[in-house]
Amino acid sequence: MNHPIALSGLNKAYADKTVLRNLDFHLPHGAVMGLLGQNGAGKTTLIQCALGLLKPQTGSACVFGEAAWNLGPANKQRLGYVAQEMDCFQWMSVSQLLEYTGSFYRNWNPLRVSELVAAWGLDPGKRVSKLSPGQKQRLSIIQALGHDPELLVLDEPVASLDPSARRRFLKQLLEMNATQNKSVLFSTHITTDIERVASHVAVLKNGVIAYQGELDGLKEHVFRLRISARSVLPDDLTIPGSLKLRVDGKAAVASVMGIGADEIEKLSTHLNASIGIEYLSLEDIFLELHP
Repeated sequence: MNHPIALSGLNKAYADKTVLRNLDFHLPHGAVMGLLGQNGAGKTTLIQCALGLLKPQTGSACVFGEAAWNLGPANKQRLGYVAQEMDCFQWMSVSQLLEYTGSFYRNWNPLRVSELVAAWGLDPGKRVSKLSPGQKQRLSIIQALGHDPELLVLDEPVASLDPSARRRFLKQLLEMNATQNKSVLFSTHITTDIERVASHVAVLKNGVIAYQGELDGLKEHVFRLRISARSVLPDDLTIPGSLKLRVDGKAAVASVMGIGADEIEKLSTHLNASIGIEYLSLEDIFLELHP
């Protein structure tokens, strides 16, 4: 079965700056995946390559098993996309833009669109150019949801929304996935939003995916060790999988990634120390992964 999105060996550079490096990624069917990374890490580039909006130098990008760069009309009908910034016909009214967008989709649902316009407080007769950034973002989301897509891709979808609107949208996202088993990929720098709605997470770091999998799996993959030894620890102490390490006499604190219970037990014996494991929030994990 083809994944909704699958990237393999992807490389993308601008002039002399490489943004994505031999990157592999896939979005499982029915998953709500949060794409997490620092500003400028390449999240938007990854999304645009995945959807065929940018062409990578090498590697492949597929949507529903079809090459994204040459994506056909049938698979485009199955896709909804919200860009980071709205770029459309600013002179149109809200209702005109939605009617125009709907003309491209067989499954456009005018009733649902009208309900969302009313629920999110948009004036159908107002020109798009007169909307606030948050209102424009709501309108973009309605455009993406109006044809009931199987795959929804959102680039920083709630960045301009106030906290109340953010929570309402995320709640709808959860409800949609629970009842219709949609596949969703959304990039964000707000870790609490990922923890609230995502089943899976991918972490983009230094042009590659440092982790992708279930959110609970990430919390078991990255954690903190608190080491208490019977003698002074060496200043040049090394720990397998260490992300950050601080040594203070007989004590040490280490953030680690991808080490198992056997390795921790061997380390405890080697250092003649007791070692406690501290599990972290997603925000703390993100901070540990990035210096």
